[in-house]
Parts: sequence; structure tokens; C-alpha cells
Amino acid sequence: MVFKRSFKLESRHRAVSFHDITDQVKALAAESGVQNGIIVVYSHHTTCSVITQECAFDRSMTGLETLQQDLVNVFEKWIPTQRSEGMYLHPGPEALEYAEEHGEDNFGCHNTDAHLRSSIIGRSVTIVVDDGVPDLGEFGRVHFIDWDQTRGRTRTVQVMIIGE
Repeated sequence: MVFKRSFKLESRHRAVSFHDITDQVKALAAESGVQNGIIVVYSHHTTCSVITQECAFDRSMTGLETLQQDLVNVFEKWIPTQRSEGMYLHPGPEALEYAEEHGEDNFGCHNTDAHLRSSIIGRSVTIVVDDGVPDLGEFGRVHFIDWDQTRGRTRTVQVMIIGE
């Protein structure tokens, strides 16, 4: 059996957005009727990631869970947020021209850090379904991350459940 669904999220403006989508994933697993199989949670957005991580309980002063803030802090040191033109090779003149022809503004194209972070973390996770329940362990949560800090926008989470 193959079961597919998607749902929308709203990302934050000028900040990395973490969305705890665990409850939605669990609800879709129940709706699917699959007892044993896998769930793939995926983003087709090239500046977003999907991860599993434990609940950190505590929050930083930014409102993110402390593990989320730690991840943002590590990436900020490793792949700094693009704050000026020329900081990265991307976007070049051809990319900017293409973007302008398709309604994208110049500032919105300067999100190279988000593309790099997403390519390292990945855009999907696979979770085992055991007896109809996603096997996330005792503290496991599923998070959708929008690394793009150029503006808030609507994002789509895709979920496919395969099994019997």
C-alpha cells in the first residue's frame, strides 16, 4: 500500500524556522492504516530540511528549543548567513537575471547559506512504522526546518507511507 499526503506550513520572516510536525506525521500514519512499513517525510524546497531529534524541553531566548538553537549556532559559524552581495559565488548575474524574469527580488536570491545547510542536513527522513505507529523512540520528534531567512513564506511538507 502507498499513502500520500501533503500539508502547508508558514515560515518565519528573517529567522530560521523550525516546525514540530510530529503530531501531523503520527495522524497521517494512523489515517493510512499501514501497520508495518516506512514513512518518508520530504521537502521539495531546496532551502529546507527534515530531521528527527529529541525534544530538548528548554528554550533559548529566541524561542527555539535549545538543541535547535545549538544547530543554528553551529551552522552560523560553519556557513554564515548571507548578509551581503559577493559573500558567496551564488547567486551570479545569470541566476539573478533568471530570478528577476520569474518575479523573484534580488534580496530573496541571496540565500546561499540556506541552500548549503539544506544540502548537508538533507531534505527528508525515513521513519519505521511498527504496529501502526511511527517508531520515534521515547523523545523523538520530527522537525521541518526552513533555513531561508530572506522572508517568510508558505512551505509544503510531503509525506509518503509505504507498507502493509
